[in-house]
Amino acid sequence: MVAKVNPFLQMRLLDLARLDRDISNAEHRRRTLPELGLIGAGTGRVEELRGAIVLAQTDVGDLDRAGRKLDNEIDAVRARAQRDTERIASGAGPAKDLSNLQHEIQSLARRQSVLEDDALELMERREVADATLARLEGELEQARSELEAAQSRRDDAFADLDDGLGRARVERDTVAAGMPADLLALYDRIYASGKIAAAPLHGSRCEACRMDLDRVALAEIHAAPVDAVVRCTECGAILVRS
Repeated sequence: MVAKVNPFLQMRLLDLARLDRDISNAEHRRRTLPELGLIGAGTGRVEELRGAIVLAQTDVGDLDRAGRKLDNEIDAVRARAQRDTERIASGAGPAKDLSNLQHEIQSLARRQSVLEDDALELMERREVADATLARLEGELEQARSELEAAQSRRDDAFADLDDGLGRARVERDTVAAGMPADLLALYDRIYASGKIAAAPLHGSRCEACRMDLDRVALAEIHAAPVDAVVRCTECGAILVRS
């Protein structure tokens, strides 16, 4: 039970309620800043692109190794064909060996053609892989830029909100320090339940729940002494009478 409280002190409950509302709104805004969602999505996008770039770099590396292997094979085939051609040109050796060398040169020429076609296809795949890697690197740079911008906006918003929250909390402590302990305890208990703890009574309406009190409840409130602490029969808020 709350002892009777000077009506001017009861009026300060409205300041307390206003400050609590401002603090709650600021805390909610801090938790739900649009930038927080952008940062979460942006961080995921950056990580996704990093993974894709690693795969693209691996693909380019694999194609490079395959290209070098093909180049070595082509060089070996050319060298073998060159040696065979030189032996035929020298005329040294039995006619059968020279005929076999001629067949081998033809076979090497076919092999070289196949390898060169493979090398050309590999070059085309390398161009595609290079373009993919360049695109992903550009997207990563853009994603990082957007992420950093969102983080900067978040930090600026946090700084403003935290500054306002700090001032509001100091002011709340000042207001609460001048309140009777039992009244403040009642107010805090109502507020902790998630309800508006104090609101003015305008006519027959409680401004906490925005409902009109019935005639019996209203008559009891009007009959109460001016220093009595009265509450809304609908929502339980402390009603501050003007």
